Amino acid sequence: MAHGVYQGKLRTLLHLLKYDGIEGLAKRLGGLVAKQVLALPELPAELLAVPVPLYGKKRRSRGFNQSELLARSTVAMLRQRRPELQIKPASALLVRQRATESQAGLTPHERRANVRGAFFVPQPDSVRGRHVLLIDDIYTTGATARACSTALRRAGAASVWVATVARAQKEHAPRPEDLHVREPNAPELPMEQDFVFWEEGRTASTGGTTK
Repeated sequence: MAHGVYQGKLRTLLHLLKYDGIEGLAKRLGGLVAKQVLALPELPAELLAVPVPLYGKKRRSRGFNQSELLARSTVAMLRQRRPELQIKPASALLVRQRATESQAGLTPHERRANVRGAFFVPQPDSVRGRHVLLIDDIYTTGATARACSTALRRAGAASVWVATVARAQKEHAPRPEDLHVREPNAPELPMEQDFVFWEEGRTASTGGTTK
């Protein structure tokens, strides 16, 4: 599950990290993500921790990827609290191959169209048969998580679990066509508005969270 709703203090901390470059906050926020990951039932014993990537030009402009910083901190905390858990950071495993518009202000349908096909796995052998923990800062409609997960699953990942610091409150009432998007030759993944952890083929409720 996500730690909390994207508002108040949590929103302020994420803005300070993402827009003001206060990278030290990633340790604190990653700890919050780790706490929620450890509460997830049936968590695989071996995981690849993959941050949602930024497009190269945007990363160079910003100087860092906040999701990568969060992933590193999450992994460090998970190793500290659960030494037996075999979790490996894999920042280069997933690549954003084209620039996308800001997702802010887009409808769920527009968000999915914006990121569809934007991600790929350059070395499928590195993910084939592995369980992946996908880490991002905010879960809004699930469009980015679905696009990333589709790329990982096509590369052979056994499962994909999604963890975020915050969940956004619903911005749009979901339409029937927004709940499931079928792409040619793509595995159909759940796009529930009430989950921030999900695995292809089944969903796990986490107390009414959203992305």
